[in-house]
Amino acid sequence: MPALHGFSTLARPRIRKPLPVPAWQHCLRRVHARPAKHTKHLSFVGILTVGVDRTQRNFESMKKQVEACKGTRLPDEAAKLVIYRAFVEGELDVPKHLARRVHDLYVNPRVEESAPRTTWSLFDAFTSAFKELDPIPQFKATAKLSWFLELATSA
Repeated sequence: MPALHGFSTLARPRIRKPLPVPAWQHCLRRVHARPAKHTKHLSFVGILTVGVDRTQRNFESMKKQVEACKGTRLPDEAAKLVIYRAFVEGELDVPKHLARRVHDLYVNPRVEESAPRTTWSLFDAFTSAFKELDPIPQFKATAKLSWFLELATSA
C-alpha cells in the first residue's frame, strides 16, 4: 500500500514524556505568567476586601432585626394563623406537607432558645422544617420566608 501525502504506513503515535510537575500546576503557572490586558491591574485582595466590607456593613442591621424578632411576643393564635396562611391559603410557595412539621416545631421546639413564643421561634420552626427539603427548594423557601413573616406578623 502506498503512503498517502507523505505519511509512512509505519508511523507510530508520538509518546509524550510526563511533565515534571502536575499538569494543572503547569497550566496555572502559564495563566499567571501572562495576565490578560483587562485583568493586568486587578487586585484579588482588593476585591475580596470590598466584598467583606460590604457584608460586614449589613451585620449590624441584621443583628437588630434578629433581636427585634426575639423580643416580639407572638400569641399562639397568631402563630397558628400565620402557619395556616402559609400552607392552607398558599401565601408562601412551599410544600404543603411541611405544615404539620412547622406546627410541631413551634409548639414543641427542639432548641431552648426557641422556647419563648416569639417571631424568632416561628421563623426557627419554619427553617427547621425546611431542612427536610433538597438544597435548591430549601434555599428558595428560606428566601421567601423572611418577607412573608414580616408581612404576616405585621398585619
